[in-house]
Amino acid sequence: MSKGVLVDITKCVGCGSCNVACKLWNDLEFEENNPLTGANAILKDVNWTVVKLYEVNKSSDKVWRFVKNQCFHCKEPACVSACFARALQKRPDGPVIYYKNLCVGCRYCMLACPFDIPKYEWDKAFPLISKCQMCNTRVEAGDSPACVGACPTGALAYGDYDEMLRQAKYRVENDDKYVNHIFGEKEAGGTRWLYISDIPFEQLGFRTDVPFKPLPEYSYDFLKYTPYVIAGWGTLLTGMYIYTKRRNEINKEGKGDESI
Repeated sequence: MSKGVLVDITKCVGCGSCNVACKLWNDLEFEENNPLTGANAILKDVNWTVVKLYEVNKSSDKVWRFVKNQCFHCKEPACVSACFARALQKRPDGPVIYYKNLCVGCRYCMLACPFDIPKYEWDKAFPLISKCQMCNTRVEAGDSPACVGACPTGALAYGDYDEMLRQAKYRVENDDKYVNHIFGEKEAGGTRWLYISDIPFEQLGFRTDVPFKPLPEYSYDFLKYTPYVIAGWGTLLTGMYIYTKRRNEINKEGKGDESI
């Protein structure tokens, strides 16, 4: 059964335990100039998850909210549909996994992702893509992602996706503090990470303009013509090769005649 994570933004205190757990489990470097928490925290090739601080208005007061950000692990990932090398693959139990040995460095996944998640290792001699793997080996073994296990406040809950969605709906419907929106339930066809909040999501850095229709469906009608395009392109290149070869032969014959 597919798994999911429910993030309750109202319970996050910005302690950064999830960030440290992610770094340790995935053997990622700690860099002083790449903060994991706070207003300047951003996802990078070595930061698979960050907790960003937002100061927002609630009624007449200024309040702080901490928002955990990582790959959302879409149900129908645009990154997977864009990767012709199959370096990105969707697993039945939820995680979207990146296989670096298959990657050709085209970065189509970065263009396709509606949430701007995959990052490029710009500083490395042989750069690859980098993103959260949802601790797939832990999930496969029946355990929760490292970040969830490290959360001390209950802001992160892990379990069967349907149960996480049921819990999210129950809290939103029975507690007036939450806005009537479960982010990830419908965005981009649905994601395995679900968010609930007492602040509108557009004020917390979320892409609320993402369509509900799964993004791969938009490109399907065009992708089905790919074999014909490839065949046509191959024919064109072959014709150009023959033309160029014949032209060079004629030029050589002409030069030979001049030397007589």
